[in-house]
Amino acid sequence: MFKSYSGQFLSWFASSLTIAACLGIIIYVFVMGYKSLNLNFIFTEPNPTQDESMVGGISTPIAGTLLLTAIGTLLAFPWALGTAIYLSEYAKKNIITQLFRLGIDVLAGVPTIVIAIFGVAIFSNPFFGFLSSKVEVEGVSKVFGKSFFVAGITMAIMILPFVIKTCEEAIKSVPDSYREGSLAMGASKWYTIIKIVIPSASNGIIAAIVLGMGRIIGDTAIVVLTLGATIRMTGLQPWWTPDNWISTLQNTGSTLTTYIYHMSPAGYGNMPEKAFGASLVLIVVIILLNLMTDFLVSNKKITKED
Repeated sequence: MFKSYSGQFLSWFASSLTIAACLGIIIYVFVMGYKSLNLNFIFTEPNPTQDESMVGGISTPIAGTLLLTAIGTLLAFPWALGTAIYLSEYAKKNIITQLFRLGIDVLAGVPTIVIAIFGVAIFSNPFFGFLSSKVEVEGVSKVFGKSFFVAGITMAIMILPFVIKTCEEAIKSVPDSYREGSLAMGASKWYTIIKIVIPSASNGIIAAIVLGMGRIIGDTAIVVLTLGATIRMTGLQPWWTPDNWISTLQNTGSTLTTYIYHMSPAGYGNMPEKAFGASLVLIVVIILLNLMTDFLVSNKKITKED
């Protein structure tokens, strides 16, 4: 009896401590940053200046965050889902599969700064010149190797092992009776996977997508080294027009995390109020992302019950 109550207390205490820490961070950031929040701060571009009254807003860092998250997620998700399907439905227990899983585990443990350096080294190669812009160095044309395309591909590599593992666990959680029933009705294995297994594992797969998106939104090292972390978009202007989309993606920009770094005392701006304002926006984006996920998952559950 005592062990039961002590276990419940420890679980409750750990959960409460986690929630308290999370709320503490949110409240602190809100108190320090809410004064900066207004429509001008959200919808104007930042200016590279030391005058805080003329520093502008965070429209391009917000756009950069959304662009980079979309590129990284769209590149990583099909690759990760296909790998998860193979590992959970087709792969046999042998040395090749073990080495494959070991590689995924090793990739998950590689620091993001190492992945960022890898991205710079690979995408500075002239073969990948179409992914970024070119620069003149002592009269020689070289590939810059920093752009939304480059950063998005590097982000996809970074989140890949986490999305694979989460998708695989979601697929494995589907009862075998679902597969057996479909196969007994004459359906092929692939049809069973697509029509029965994947829809049944959709909640876990959605969680995998959100996990990957959250890691992209919160990363800084890869953004600094492979996106350039310039305050504004550096492609053809105005960057948001359809004619300039490719140019925008081939050039540098910033995200909320790099903007926060630049505006904090640790960066170049030394404008902590702006940094806290951007931090608050970043937290709101992450909260909205999770609320949207909960809404989608709840709707799926209701649909299945109906």
